[in-house]
Amino acid sequence: MGTRRFYRDNYNADNLVFFKAVFDETDLCIGAWTDLRKEAIQAIRECRSIIEDYIRKHPEFFHSLEPVVPLAGAPTIVADMCQAARIAGVGPMAAVAGAVARFVGERLLEKSGEVIVENGGDIFLHSRNDRRIGIYAGNSPLSGKIGLLVRKEMSPCGICTSSGTVGHSLSFGKADAAVVVSKDVSLADACATALGNRVKTPEDVEDALDFIAGKPGVMGALVIIGEFIGALGDIELIRL
Repeated sequence: MGTRRFYRDNYNADNLVFFKAVFDETDLCIGAWTDLRKEAIQAIRECRSIIEDYIRKHPEFFHSLEPVVPLAGAPTIVADMCQAARIAGVGPMAAVAGAVARFVGERLLEKSGEVIVENGGDIFLHSRNDRRIGIYAGNSPLSGKIGLLVRKEMSPCGICTSSGTVGHSLSFGKADAAVVVSKDVSLADACATALGNRVKTPEDVEDALDFIAGKPGVMGALVIIGEFIGALGDIELIRL
């Protein structure tokens, strides 16, 4: 049985319907103008099939913790993950949640003018309205009290979070939340992993933010570790 993602209980927006779309290990929470669960599951199945077929041809893509060069003729989603991983300096699967969120989100935009797809804390957002995105940071006293204001002009974009204390994703750091915002959702996901890996104590935050904010395509980043918060770049923090 999968872990209940209770932070989803607070999702709401006046003009969006929120629903879950689950297939195999992929568990998405989606906001759209109407319930597009059937279309979302179809998109998940297609996306997973593309990635799984590629892994059978190139197992290193799945196992590597370092960037890998995609095979000639690799599918677009695979090439995008490899590119994001190269920029961030991590393995390509560090970008998979963001890549899946974007793949599904872009498919649903054919049926809905606004779409939000959340995949384990990694978000694809395409909105005609400003949105407030809360940050869940485990046992940190700042968890659920700090968020980001994502203005409609930023759409589409990715807001991705890595954590060394929450969830099952691999992290070599101790950050309660390492958040990266980028127009490229795969890049935001890979860079959130790289950012989180570099934070083991509050003293690491400044250097880690400087490192990740210098990556091409990164709009801004934020780290929460215990009672400490650091942020850098073109992002707007809000109190929730």
